[in-house]
Amino acid sequence: MELSRRTVIASAAAAGVAATAVGGTAHASGGRKPVKELFGKLADGTKVYRWSLENGGTRMKVLSYGGVVQSLEIPDRRGRYANVSLGFDNLDDYVARSPHFGALIGRYGNRIAKGRFTLDGKQYQLSVNDGENSLHGGALGFDYRVWDVEPFTHGSDTGLVLHYTSVDGEMGYPGTLKAKVTYTLTRHGDWRIDYEATTDKATVVNLTSHVYWNLAGEGSGTIEDHELSIAASRFTPTDAGLIPTGELARVSGTPFDFRRAKPIGRDIRDAHPQLVTAKGFDHNWVLDKGITDRPEHIATLRENASGRTLRIATDQPGLQFYSGNFLDGTLTGTGGSLYRQGDALCLETQHFPDSPNQPSFPSTVLRPGETYRTSTVHSFDA
Repeated sequence: MELSRRTVIASAAAAGVAATAVGGTAHASGGRKPVKELFGKLADGTKVYRWSLENGGTRMKVLSYGGVVQSLEIPDRRGRYANVSLGFDNLDDYVARSPHFGALIGRYGNRIAKGRFTLDGKQYQLSVNDGENSLHGGALGFDYRVWDVEPFTHGSDTGLVLHYTSVDGEMGYPGTLKAKVTYTLTRHGDWRIDYEATTDKATVVNLTSHVYWNLAGEGSGTIEDHELSIAASRFTPTDAGLIPTGELARVSGTPFDFRRAKPIGRDIRDAHPQLVTAKGFDHNWVLDKGITDRPEHIATLRENASGRTLRIATDQPGLQFYSGNFLDGTLTGTGGSLYRQGDALCLETQHFPDSPNQPSFPSTVLRPGETYRTSTVHSFDA
C-alpha cells in the first residue's frame, strides 16, 4: 500500500525522525531558517540574492530579483524529488529573456487595453509592452525590480517577507505603492502567498504570481497529459489582442469546460476561435465562488505518472490559465533542456484582465487609507 506524501511526512515528524530513502526522497522538516547566498549582480552592481527554504517536504529557491521562484521541488508518490517550476540557472537570462518565469507580477497582473485607463476623471498612459497593450505592469514591472527580503520562522512555518516601493508615475501608474508579499512554507509543505499594498494616491492594483508548472519536472516535455479542473462555469473571451470583450461566456459545450478534470491536451487543438486567437489556452476563468473572505479551493492539477498533485485555493474572483503557448525552444532552463510550446502552464490567481476599463468587472481600484490584501495557497501531494 502506498502512503500519501503528507501521511509519510506527518508520521515521520511525529516519530521525531526523517522519512528517508536513497536518492533524495521526501523527509520531515520543521521551521528551518531560510539560507541566503549571492546569486549575481545587475549591470549597476546591485547584488541579487537567492534564498533556500525547506519545510514539510517542499523545497524552494527564491530570488530577491522579481521575487522569482527559481525552483520548487516536491516529491512524487515514491518520494523522488523533481523541480516542477521552470526557470534559469543565471541572473542574466532573467534580466534579458525571461517570460516572467516564477515572478511576482505588479503593479497590475495581466493586460490593460492600449495601456490606458481613466480613474477619477483623469486618463493615465501606462508602459506598453504587449503589442498596443500593457502586460504585467509594463516593460519594467515588479518582476524586474530587486525586492528587500526578510527571512522568518514562526512556529512550524518558515518563509520570506518581500518589500518593494513603487514610486508615483512608475510605468505610468499613479501613486506611491508600498507592496509587501509574504511567502510561507507550512509544516504540511503548502506554499502560501499573502499580498498587501497601500498607496498615497488612487491607483489600480492586481498582484499575482507567474510560476510555470510542469509536475513531471521542468524540462521533461509537454504538459498536455496533465489533468486540470477549474471551478468555473464562465470565462472571459478576448479579442485578437487577448483583451476581454466584456462577455462572461459559459464554458458548457466548449473546450473551456474544466469543471470536471480532463487532460489539457484533449481539446487544445480544437478549432474554437478563442483557441485559434490565443494559440491555446490564455484566458481568465470566472470562478464560481467569486470574491471570498479567505482562500477557497478553485483548481486541481495532476500528473498521473508521478502522482504529483497541485491544489490551488484563493480569495480572488479569477484564474488565468495559460498553456505555455509562446515558449518557442529558444530558452534553456535550469536543467539544461530547451523549453518548447506546451512544456509548462501558468495558473495565475487574479482580478480579471483589463478591469480598469470594464465597469462590469470587479474593481481593482485602491485608495489612500485602504489596504489591498489577497491570499493564494498552493498545496502539494502525490
